[in-house]
Amino acid sequence: MVEHGGGTVKDFMHRYLEVVRQDTTVAAAAERMGVRRIGCLLVESDDPTSGPIGIMTEADLVRKVLAEGLDPAFMTVDRVMVSPILTIAGDRAMLDASQLMETHHVRHLCVEEAGEVVGIVSVRDLVRSFVDAESGPVCDLDQVYRPLSVLMATSLATIQSDRSLRAAAELMREKRIGSLLTVEAGEIVGIVTERDLVWKGLAHHQDPHSTHVSAVMSSPLLRIDVNRTIRDASRAMADQSVRHLAVTENGKIVGILSMRDLVKMVSIRDRPRFLAKT
Repeated sequence: MVEHGGGTVKDFMHRYLEVVRQDTTVAAAAERMGVRRIGCLLVESDDPTSGPIGIMTEADLVRKVLAEGLDPAFMTVDRVMVSPILTIAGDRAMLDASQLMETHHVRHLCVEEAGEVVGIVSVRDLVRSFVDAESGPVCDLDQVYRPLSVLMATSLATIQSDRSLRAAAELMREKRIGSLLTVEAGEIVGIVTERDLVWKGLAHHQDPHSTHVSAVMSSPLLRIDVNRTIRDASRAMADQSVRHLAVTENGKIVGILSMRDLVKMVSIRDRPRFLAKT
């Protein structure tokens, strides 16, 4: 285990890379993401020996395609991808990866060894490494009273379940968030995420203008009591393959906890160490 806990990037990265050509349509790319159940694709040029030239994520599809009302059947991934790709060496600490993700507001980093991309590390991998570590910022929070109340977002962004997928995408882009609580008859009944919009919407060629949020949202909403630990929350997210939990107090939803919130907290607490190294 490296200093400050959390392990190294190569300990947690995924070596299997999903790659598409730059002239692939967004519709085809979204379908592949849904089938493979992944959150990003690497993009290669006409010359595959040159390595990946970009990366396309769920957030890119939601903000650059759905929110704009563009036709995914006619758009190609090179118009949506982020380029150049952001890389990190495999022997760097996961804490360093968290700093890069937070600084650049991304959820994925490409792992580079000897000048080649050999893997992907995601925000989900970061959380797993921090929670499993025997020391570090997450362990420090074990001594904090009700740590979930410190991490969660208390401003609840909502959308009516009969609104369109495009409306949800526009609101996510406007607020720069990855999820919205869904409301019916004044009650919170579920959640719709970027992943829902891509895997259940774009990947299945749903019309974003006429398809309602209710058709893709996740319900019932997964909840966790505010008095539970960070490890409890992390395990619940991992077991259910989700990135968001509703935090409750006395049965009432008082906040939303996301994997991104945990990574942001770790980055802030670790910033002095990171700056001392640079």
